[in-house]
Amino acid sequence: MNFLQQPPRFLFFTGKGGVGKTSIACAAAVQLADAGKQVLLVSTDPASNVGQVFGIDIGNRIVAVPAVPNLSAMEIDPQAAAQAYRDRIVGPVRGVLPDNVVKGIEEQLSGACTTEIAAFDEFTGLLADDAATRGFDHVLFDTAPTGHTIRLLSLPGAWSGFLEAGQGDTSCLGPLAGLDKQRAQYKAAVEALQDGARTRLVLVARGQGATLREAARTHEELAAIGLTRQHLVINGLLPESEAAHDPLAAAVVRRELAALAHLPPALAALPTDHIALKAFNLVGLDALRALLQPEARGATPDAGEPHIALPDAPTLSALVDEIAAQGHGLVMLMGKGGVGKTTLAAAVAVELATRGLPVHLTTSDPAAHLAETLAGELEHLEVSRIDPHAATEAYRAQVMATKGAALDDAGRALLAEDLRSPCTEEIAVFQAFSRAIREAGRKFVVMDTAPTGHTLLLLAATGAYHRDVARQMAAGSHFTTPMMQLQDPARTKVLIVTLAETTSVLEAAHLQEDLRRAGIEPWAWVVNNSVAAAPVASPLLRRRAEGELKEIDAIRTRHAKRWALVPLLQDEPVGVARLRALAGAQATEAAEPAR
Repeated sequence: MNFLQQPPRFLFFTGKGGVGKTSIACAAAVQLADAGKQVLLVSTDPASNVGQVFGIDIGNRIVAVPAVPNLSAMEIDPQAAAQAYRDRIVGPVRGVLPDNVVKGIEEQLSGACTTEIAAFDEFTGLLADDAATRGFDHVLFDTAPTGHTIRLLSLPGAWSGFLEAGQGDTSCLGPLAGLDKQRAQYKAAVEALQDGARTRLVLVARGQGATLREAARTHEELAAIGLTRQHLVINGLLPESEAAHDPLAAAVVRRELAALAHLPPALAALPTDHIALKAFNLVGLDALRALLQPEARGATPDAGEPHIALPDAPTLSALVDEIAAQGHGLVMLMGKGGVGKTTLAAAVAVELATRGLPVHLTTSDPAAHLAETLAGELEHLEVSRIDPHAATEAYRAQVMATKGAALDDAGRALLAEDLRSPCTEEIAVFQAFSRAIREAGRKFVVMDTAPTGHTLLLLAATGAYHRDVARQMAAGSHFTTPMMQLQDPARTKVLIVTLAETTSVLEAAHLQEDLRRAGIEPWAWVVNNSVAAAPVASPLLRRRAEGELKEIDAIRTRHAKRWALVPLLQDEPVGVARLRALAGAQATEAAEPAR
């Protein structure tokens, strides 16, 4: 593999959700450790599943991987990091200041901004070559999906610049309280990121136009902040030999070859590796060692029947019928990156709008591309995106026009400085999210959310706002917060989207637990891109279909109160007509996975 030739000390694996970053990062870590190198594998994903891949508990500390000599791992747990960060700031004043003041400080430190700062604090410590990592030859970072990664990798410069300019005095004074003491660490982190001799960025993509375009955007954005040493890995390519067995396999192979032939110019010059689709789940050491080996074969021909025995499964159209009966409400699609939330959200919205119901389709995913999926307009359907940059600029303008209007020039200058802090984005995105929730009282709002970890941070901000309002309201007062609407099953329906794969189902189950702890009960599960639900004869695809049955049964019997099965389709579900077929007639032909 080109990306493992003469590897530098730091390797980052990033890309659109669901492209296989974790599997490739884990396989690379095992290969380097097998070669005798001391390796540390770090996940910066708020919804990490590195522990699931190795079958061990890892958590927010460095632990040895027992089955692999020379390999250690850690998962930066944003919540644990945030709690440690809060304890470091609040500890010295607890027992000194009045309890109500201490509670106010803790509430100020309960938002997603504090969580991101705390995770950033740990991340930069690892990059700055502190005592915890000095014994490792290589440190590999399995990062969150693209939007969150760009945010994280740009933070050292953003925070350093903000600290140099001054903290300001209102929006995030509490969260920033612990940062100023560690400027040297942040400076060292920036230098490590920008040093091509020490850091290599591995862009992971699939052989699909959307993920390759996303990789090209990521390449340009990361190069702009100084990460210029990059490699490209195109993962999960169906071997051309499988095309002879059935129309579904042939359609997938044709599309992948076309995507590779039209590689975005920004990627064409990068060193590139291709990894074939495997018939097995990438869980366990044997699977990881096979992933990067060119001699590994994903499947062998068998004499089985071309159809897989499935339990009777409800369709997505049956779920849409139940949703439509209410006439309005919030429909949120959540799940791991790459499971097809954007496509399914668009399909649900299109079907509702086609029935004459007013629908607002929106996304909180920084890397989502609803316009590309819809490829057209439809009566009764409004489409928008909660763009963090646009929301932040609008929020700054609003604050300057209201609070700033009563200030003198010096006061306005201080306020403008404060609004340039990175924490302002948290407030702005939360406000845009809240506006979308309020709309659901009079129309359907269908929300395509960011991948799991990023969504949970947004929900944390919603919960912090709810607690703050509840604390300030007089006893017996009546009020409604966005969190209360999310917790009301008559107003909000959460659809958990997953693939019938081990790690995807495990993460969906963990998401369901997190939502329940927040008082939000998921309404249904949708199993997307099921090979088992499509007629296949390709030996490799048949083995993948057989592997899905256990996961589908677990969803049906243990996890979901309602569920639906969407087959892998032969025609890519792009455009209003095909989206209608997906959520309305539920086509039976086969196609490329919805991404």
